[in-house]
Parts: sequence; C-alpha cells; structure tokens
Amino acid sequence: MTKSILSFFIALFTIGLIAQNKTDYWQQHVDYTMEVDMDVDSFHYTGTQTLVYTNNSPDELKRVYFHLYFNAFQPGSEMDIRLQTIADPDGRMISKEKKSRISTLSESEIGYLHATSLTQNGKKVMYSEEGTVLVVDLDSPIAPGSKSTFNMSFNGQVPLQIRRTGRNNEEGVALSMSQWYPKLAEYDFEGWHADPYIAREFQGVWGDFDVKLTLDKKYTVGGTGYLQNPNEIGHGYETPGTKIKKQKGKTLTWHFKAPMVHDFMWAADPEYIHDIQQVPNGPVLHFLYKNNPKILENWKNLQPKTVEAMEFFNKNIGEYPYDQYSVIQGGDGGMEYAMSTLITGDRKFGSLVGVMAHEMAHSWFQHILATNEAKHEWMDEGFTSFISKLCMSEIMDLDKDNPFEGTYKGYRNLALSGKEQPQTTHADRYDLNFAYGISAYSKGSIFLSQLGYVIGQDKLMETIRKYYADFKFKHPVPNDIKRVAEKVSGFELDWYLTDWTQTTNTIDYGIKDVIASDNSTKVTLERIGLMPMPIDVLVVYKDDTRETFYAPLRMMRGEKENPYAGIERTVLEDWPWAYPTYDFVINKPLSTIKAVVIDPSQLMADINLENNVWQAE
Repeated sequence: MTKSILSFFIALFTIGLIAQNKTDYWQQHVDYTMEVDMDVDSFHYTGTQTLVYTNNSPDELKRVYFHLYFNAFQPGSEMDIRLQTIADPDGRMISKEKKSRISTLSESEIGYLHATSLTQNGKKVMYSEEGTVLVVDLDSPIAPGSKSTFNMSFNGQVPLQIRRTGRNNEEGVALSMSQWYPKLAEYDFEGWHADPYIAREFQGVWGDFDVKLTLDKKYTVGGTGYLQNPNEIGHGYETPGTKIKKQKGKTLTWHFKAPMVHDFMWAADPEYIHDIQQVPNGPVLHFLYKNNPKILENWKNLQPKTVEAMEFFNKNIGEYPYDQYSVIQGGDGGMEYAMSTLITGDRKFGSLVGVMAHEMAHSWFQHILATNEAKHEWMDEGFTSFISKLCMSEIMDLDKDNPFEGTYKGYRNLALSGKEQPQTTHADRYDLNFAYGISAYSKGSIFLSQLGYVIGQDKLMETIRKYYADFKFKHPVPNDIKRVAEKVSGFELDWYLTDWTQTTNTIDYGIKDVIASDNSTKVTLERIGLMPMPIDVLVVYKDDTRETFYAPLRMMRGEKENPYAGIERTVLEDWPWAYPTYDFVINKPLSTIKAVVIDPSQLMADINLENNVWQAE
C-alpha cells in the first residue's frame, strides 16, 4: 500500500471517528479587546472594541446584532413606554410623582451608546441603530467554523441610575457600569436572540475579555476579571510589601482580563473601601463599599459570611471555577455579573447577607450555567432562590422546618389569582410584574424543592451537582435539567417538566373519605387539579405511633426511597393519572386513627391545603 493511499485511509478513519462522536450541541465564541476612557465629570466615555467572533454554528451568518443597552434610558424608549403602560410598574423606576423616572430625564441625564465606526475584517459594513439593538449587515458572510474580526469605535453617556446600571445611585455610588459596552447578541440553535432591552434579564456569548479602563486616579475600581497591573494601580490591589509604580497624570489605566465569561461589569467610586478575604482552598474575595459609618460594621461582618456562602455553594453545586469574586456596593438592589455582583449596601445585616448569598449563587446559576434568561428566567432566578435559601438557613442558623414556606405561599397566591402565565412566557411578555416575579423566583424555586419530593432529597442534590458538572460553561435549556434528573433517579419526568413549566395546571389532591371497613379503614384520595403527582400519606394513630403510605405515579415508572427514616412505609400500587380517585386500606380500625395527612413535608405545591388533612372527631 502506498504512503498516499495509507494516509487517505487514516484520514477517512479519523473522520469516521469524529462523526461517531459528534454531538448536536454547539455554541458561539467571542473575544473582546476594549480600551475605554471615562470622564467622571461629564459621565461621557469613548472606546474602541476589537471583537473576534467564531461561528461554531452549522449556519452561514449574513448579519449580526449588538445590544446597546444604555439607549433604553431615554424618554420614549421601549423601556420607558412599558414602564408607563404596565399595571404594576417597578417602584424603583417610578418617581414620587408616580411618573416613569426615565420619562423625566434631561439630555445630560439620559443614557446612550452609539457606534461611530464599524468594520468587518478591515472593510466598512452597513449598520443601523434600532433602539437598544444595532443591526449589522455583513460585508461578507461568516461561514460555519470560521472567524470574523469586528473593529468598532463607540461613545456613550452613563445614565442617571434608574435600573441596575448608571451613575450616582441612591447610596451615592458614582459609577455602576453594567451592560455598558456594545455586546454581541447570542446566536444559537433557535437563531438570533437580539431582544430589545425592556428592564428584564440578559444573555451573552461565551468568550474572553481584555479591557483597559482609564479614569480619574482618585477612583477605586472593581468588577469582572483579574487586574493585570496591580502594582501600577494600588488601591488595595497591590502585592503586599511592593512599591507602587505610579502612573503620571490625573488618570489611571486599569487593565483587566476575564477568561471564559459572557459579561463584563465594573464599578468605581472615589470613596470605596477595598477589603480582601481569602476563601480556604478557593478564590480571593474583594469587597468594595462606601466609607459610610452607617454601614461599616455590617460590611465588615459580611465578609466571613461571604466565605461561608462560597464554601456552601462549592460543596452543594460544584467548585467555583474562577480565582476571584467581588461584592460591590452599587446598583439599585442586587444583580449578578461575571465574577462579581452589585448590591445596595445600606441594609440590615440579615438582608445584606441575604442579597449577597442570592447574587453569589447566580455565579453558578447563570454565570456558569448560562441559560437564556429572557426565555427561561425561572432556571436562573428560581434555582438561585432555591440554593440561596438553603445556604442562608445554614450560615445564618435560621433553624426553619421548611425554609421554602414563604416561597410556596407566594406561588399559591399567584396560582389562585387568575393572573398566572406559563413559565414558557418570554420574560418581557408577562402582563404583570407580580406574575413575572413569582413565576421566575418562587415557582422556579419550587421546581427544584418539589422535584426533591418527587425523586428524593438525596437524588435532588445529586441532580444539581451532575447538572453543574455536565453543563458548566454551556447554555442549558429546560430539557437538560429534566434529563439529568431522569438519569440520576431512574424515573420518567417529562410529565413534570411539561405540567409545571409549560402550563398553568395546578396540583390539588384531597382526602375524600376515611371510613371503617370491617376491622380496617378505607381511605379514598381524590385528584382535583390537572397536574399529576405521586402521593405521600402520613397516618397518625391515637397512641401517637405513625406510618406512611406511598402511592407512586404510574407515569413516573419508579418509586422513591422512603423519605421518613424511622417511620414504617407501605408502597401501594401505582396511581394512574386519569383516575380521579384512589383507594387504599389501612389494616387497623378507624377508631385507632387520629389523623390522615397528605404530604407532611409540604414540599408538594398543592394549592389547597385544607383538604389535605382528615382528623378524627
């Protein structure tokens, strides 16, 4: 066999192996290099951006889109009009006069972000600004598997702080710079996601950032990424014992690099205190907060709690993959960003720890497991709410029997209000903020806590850890968490994902009858709501002994382990969903029974708890 023929067969064999191992999943990649000059007096900034875009999709791209988020903070923007027309606007964005705060911004207070020039591979391209989206018609299509380099010059004005981002927030922080740069929109298996900014959530493309920020040297900066020139900067970042190499002039250039992130935030203020804590065998934590006597004690006490929170999430989700995390005073409440968060700082201590824990948990559920928040907001807000409540219960010694009690109460309020929309609703399309908030945070959290009821708590936590291991640095979708839970538990769970997230079907099971039957007791359960569930029943006898009965749901094709250690359990025959009633027999006389209770854990989101208990008269 000649060498050329041998090479051909080796190549053919290699291609065959690649084809056999090929998966359908792909995601785009971006590399940003930016240099930005900020005028801290006028709040104007200019910048240049070199963006290398890798098209890993199987599609040829003839157009790309950039987000220009700051353009939302102008009178007449889509965000402004939505704020004026929704029935229950966000109170943070409404003035004392009950007007949209955006509608009253002056020319010097608005936000804007404009591209002033743009080329693709050195050639000018046609582009147009449509509100918060820049539409770019390419000079040449980007073929599958190829790269294209975009060079852009841009200028912007930082808006008065209205929502999340901006200048001079309520607590006096000068610059909260989130969603501040021209940000390439996501393209995935569904196509482009170039949503206008109407005050909800974000999505970004995975990539590497190299950012230089030049501003007044009195300002301390913190945020995403690793500072590359700490010994030129100082401000608490320098290596201990080293001499600061001072930059000449009135400004400093801060140089940050952030590998494999999908966002870049920074904040700056001349009065920031900068503290550092080291997580044992973990990242360095940075704390930047105003030198305000009212908050100093709480911010000092926050720091060891942040270490505890990081250790909790590392243990229960998976190891945090970066070498730093920053907790920064700024914004208008709490908001997550890559390697960092902005939180308001003038809070009671419990609230301060709570907002830190929630936003830090987002580092896993959004900034490593990067779901599309506009379409699946419940996957990041809900999962974050679930794990942060468990974290708070541990690090604050809350000692609650059910840390999710308030979460379930909120969901029931929504389910019974007639205002609920399915969780498949786009985040911008909710009729009410009330419905969006409870659907995303409470109902999203219950997806996990109730899943623990269905498959068992140990299997739930195993599912979370495997979900993280399998999908970190990707863009998981709802089916992914469902499939992981199926693999861990061995159950079929398509019914669970479908009913809970794609419909507004509710769970309502009741005890219809408890009657004597010879020397035993017959219990009749009824399914009133449309959503199916397996059922745990606790029987309490008059001598205070207890036992449980478990009716598996037939379509689950499996049975969970006994969740009540030390209490005898009887596994009953499967309950097929279509049957509205279900009978089982307790082999003891009715006269011996004190109470019968459906779901003593109260982790099943039954909308009517009154029919879940039968008590002897």
